[in-house]
Amino acid sequence: MIVCIAEKPSVARDIAKVLGATQSHEGYMEGNGYQVTWTYGHLCTLKEPHDYRPEWKPWAVSRLPIIPDRFGIKLIENSGYQRQFGVIEKLMQAADGIVNCGDAGQEGELIQRWVMQKARVSCPVQRLWISSLTEESIRDGFAHLRPQDDFQSLYEAGLCRAIGDWLLGINATRLYTIKYRHSQGQVISIGRVQTPTLALIVNRQLEIDNFKPEPYWVLATRYRDTLFTATQGKIRNEEEAKKALSSIEGKTFTVTDINQKKGSEAPPRLFDLTSLQVECNKKYGFSADDTLKHIQSLYEKKLTTYPRVDTTYLSDDIYSKCPGILQGIKPYEHLVQPLMGSKLKKSKKVFDSSKVTDHHAIIPTGVDPRNASVTLDEKKVYHLVAQRFIAVFYPDCLFATTTVMGEVRPDGTEENAITFKVNGKVILQNGWRDVYGSQGATNEEKGEDEEEQGVLPTFVKGEHGSHQPTLTAKQTTPPEPYTEATLLRAMETAGKTIDDPELRDALKANGIGRPSTRAAIIETLFHRNYIRKQRKRLIPTTEGIRLIGLIHDDLLKSAELTGRWEKKLRDIESHTYDSHQFMAEMKAMVSQLVSTVISER
Repeated sequence: MIVCIAEKPSVARDIAKVLGATQSHEGYMEGNGYQVTWTYGHLCTLKEPHDYRPEWKPWAVSRLPIIPDRFGIKLIENSGYQRQFGVIEKLMQAADGIVNCGDAGQEGELIQRWVMQKARVSCPVQRLWISSLTEESIRDGFAHLRPQDDFQSLYEAGLCRAIGDWLLGINATRLYTIKYRHSQGQVISIGRVQTPTLALIVNRQLEIDNFKPEPYWVLATRYRDTLFTATQGKIRNEEEAKKALSSIEGKTFTVTDINQKKGSEAPPRLFDLTSLQVECNKKYGFSADDTLKHIQSLYEKKLTTYPRVDTTYLSDDIYSKCPGILQGIKPYEHLVQPLMGSKLKKSKKVFDSSKVTDHHAIIPTGVDPRNASVTLDEKKVYHLVAQRFIAVFYPDCLFATTTVMGEVRPDGTEENAITFKVNGKVILQNGWRDVYGSQGATNEEKGEDEEEQGVLPTFVKGEHGSHQPTLTAKQTTPPEPYTEATLLRAMETAGKTIDDPELRDALKANGIGRPSTRAAIIETLFHRNYIRKQRKRLIPTTEGIRLIGLIHDDLLKSAELTGRWEKKLRDIESHTYDSHQFMAEMKAMVSQLVSTVISER
């Protein structure tokens, strides 16, 4: 008998149906030579300190650092979990072979490996690795099962992540709580990703609180009902600004140059989990956790592909399946129809197998969403995914940009001329924008005080005439507080503000946390009362600010240093870093941390 183990009952039922295991039993389905059972996410966890040594149960500085010689796992204390594990253990002990059908990612691998270890599995194990839960995908996955050994590095990375979090969380939390808590029972919670994420929010708030606005002035002039802005930018001195204004009043404005340039804009990139969470937060105000729940539900309802991904690319083999996927999403037939009848566009910005590791970008599966029961919020998320997928096959948006330069000569000489500029833009061909209607305006880089106008009047080089100069007083503004959208981007790039998607991709390896865990980290900060929400803004609480103020060790609160740590975990997954070395470094770091903090005054 072959035992298949999935991560959820609903997924197990889908797999059992495809395999013909239709007989229901307590905790599993059976039939056609298969028994299909399930976990409820994590059934096992790492042991607690007192499970290793009773003297480690009391919180005392003298007993730190807590570093077990060998880490072990135990069942989570939950009667339902323990009952289900009893079923799993019995099935696995009698199995001829096992198929690990856990979620196809690091966490899914760890969940099932721990269960199999606890059940003392001795028979051969194979791995089901699929990107969607459609019947076609499940059948194809079972036709191409892979040896469990192929995923050993994935498991080792997940295990190192879990042990690293345990080591730092247990030792640092006890250390800081004992040394700095103000009241009995108050716990100062420290986490490997949680604390640098909190530090990002706190440091941003401190920047805002300590910000001192500085005045500046912007010189502009209106010529032929078009506003031109002085190219010298911000004028920091009021007297100098007024002098510049008076020097051009009553003088002639002359058009000195006209530059027209045609350009194109590619469709937005497909979604990875982070970009989907960012978009849902901006558009609908969804929290990162809400978005993850909605897209996970859509995946389990077979409407979208595996969501916990960090790539915006598709592998080349997906291209041949795209016409069928497009034709399957019936509510979007009016947008798909223009693409049919000719070969679909294949862009390197979409299809690139070298940019895909375990899973590709989030796309629809081609299952008609009208046949599934989805909530209103799930429909909103599905709509974004479907729009992006359709748009990548549309032509680029074509536009023309016109830049007109002008000048005013206060004393009649070219040397002292004050120059002005205006940009105008017109869409020549909507291309992919037809999928979005009036949404999705181009985000061209422009200065803070530049105005981009629509279609400009026809100017002729050398023309001149009267104009109406203006001087506008402004103030520098503080940085904006983080929203969940901007915080997710900051976590992805270890605190660096990067707008360019290709540069952002290059920094993903050094981001803090993983796409699948960042939402939970943010929720933990809320739960522990370290941050609060003010409309969309994330504001640190007094307790959160105090915690970051207590920590002097950059290892605990630096996004960049934590990002390097994350890269090592990814390198373990890709066979380029040794897991034993990582663990040795972790233990040494924790020991040093304890010694340093104890000696602090």
